[in-house]
Amino acid sequence: MDAVLLSRLQFGMTIGFHYLFPSITIGMAWLLVMIEFKGWKSGEEVWVRAGRFFGKVFALTFAVGVATGIVMEFQFGTNWASYSRFVGDIFGAPLAAEGVFAFFLESGFLGLYLFGRHRVSKGVHWFAILMVAVGATISAFWIIVANSWQQTPAGFVINEAAGRAELTSFAEAVFNPSTHHRFFHAVLGTFIAGAFFMAGLSAILLLKERGVDVAKKTLGLSLVFGFVSSVLVAFPSGHEHARQVAETQPEKFAAIEGLYTSYEDGGAPLALFALVSSPPPELKAVIEIPHLLSWMTFGDINAPVRGLDDFPPDTVPQGAELWLSFVSFHNMVILGGYFIGILGLGLFFRWRRTLFDKRWFLKILALSIPLALAANQFGWMAAEVGRQPWIVYGLLKTRDAASVAVSAGEVLFSIILFGIIYLFLGALWVFLLARKLQHGPDAPATAEVA
Repeated sequence: MDAVLLSRLQFGMTIGFHYLFPSITIGMAWLLVMIEFKGWKSGEEVWVRAGRFFGKVFALTFAVGVATGIVMEFQFGTNWASYSRFVGDIFGAPLAAEGVFAFFLESGFLGLYLFGRHRVSKGVHWFAILMVAVGATISAFWIIVANSWQQTPAGFVINEAAGRAELTSFAEAVFNPSTHHRFFHAVLGTFIAGAFFMAGLSAILLLKERGVDVAKKTLGLSLVFGFVSSVLVAFPSGHEHARQVAETQPEKFAAIEGLYTSYEDGGAPLALFALVSSPPPELKAVIEIPHLLSWMTFGDINAPVRGLDDFPPDTVPQGAELWLSFVSFHNMVILGGYFIGILGLGLFFRWRRTLFDKRWFLKILALSIPLALAANQFGWMAAEVGRQPWIVYGLLKTRDAASVAVSAGEVLFSIILFGIIYLFLGALWVFLLARKLQHGPDAPATAEVA
């Protein structure tokens, strides 16, 4: 057993499971901002009941996200001690900022939001959920800052004597070449996940005929929010992010696009579908559009694009990493197209006033919840696996970042232990979520009086 590979698998498992919940809560938080604002300003009870119901769902999901996120940071000191020594001077700053400026903000105001209803004014109550949404978004920013520095390091020097990277410019490190592209793309991805989560739960309520008036309102809102986010995540966000990767991490760009041979004379094709085979790396059963990749990346159909053969073999993904980079990226793109299509269809049905009568469409929305989560996971995998073998691009390789004192057996034991715990947490979350759906939103006040 290889301790480094097992450590990578453990980190992938723990962060992948954790990432499911922020993907939902960041988008849901902003939807709740809109819902609570409508309830406050319009005075319509249906919006207040919608906020109360989905606020409880949000709190449940937020709690599981916090519990699973703690484990992720501990691994830097256990499995990745060499990495922590090398980048601790830089990597620790955004993580500390995330705790001080974001986590305490969102968690503190979440308590006011959940327990302050009818105890504070409606304006203060709405401000509380606004601060939760702002805090969650700021939290995402600092986490992405830390990760983006690994992708495109800036604002540092290497202290050769100490064998570590040291910060020289906090601003340059924070606003490194990939931060803003990755931040907007990732946050829009959480908007889509939150929208599909609310839309899917609303569809289930309609199918079960529970809280129908609430579900109709939240379904319509989430369709609009999700459609706008889906369009923006493709263009300009996704397009500009891909161009940034091509300029700053050309090896990763070649890996995710399946460009294994350089096109020095230009005219690089865009692969829509292919089967990855290696070694040597090649694409089979390819469906591609000639010249399109050159045009989309550099605005010129004859622009040269570097392939994997233009880089040393020990600086690019290999074997399964190469396959996973290509597959995860293309699956994310395919799902992005699906989101635009299905949400656009839902808005068309809403415009025709037939949305709530189409049970087959409601079932599709319910089944699409995991697809929105999967798209975020695929995006993360493409970003992380695509930069291998580097853990800090161009500076530190993954195999050199692992802890030397942790054995493969110890890592394997922790993987099994965390797997059991996460299986329990996931099952508990689904069970409690199902119970809330079974009960549905609170009945209208008139019905309670009757």
